[in-house]
Amino acid sequence: MFGLIGNFGPWELGFILIIVLIIMGPGKLPKVAESMGKAIKNFRNAKADDDDNELS
Repeated sequence: MFGLIGNFGPWELGFILIIVLIIMGPGKLPKVAESMGKAIKNFRNAKADDDDNELS
């Protein structure tokens, strides 16, 4: 399943960014990026907490 995703190069990432800009609009893009950043930060914190609990 994950073999279908493949590697993303700069052209693919640029294409995805253009599609997101068309769908979301440039006004909402900072809010979307902020939400994604918070989600990644929460995921990393939860993973670190889980790793700490395994060691105990």
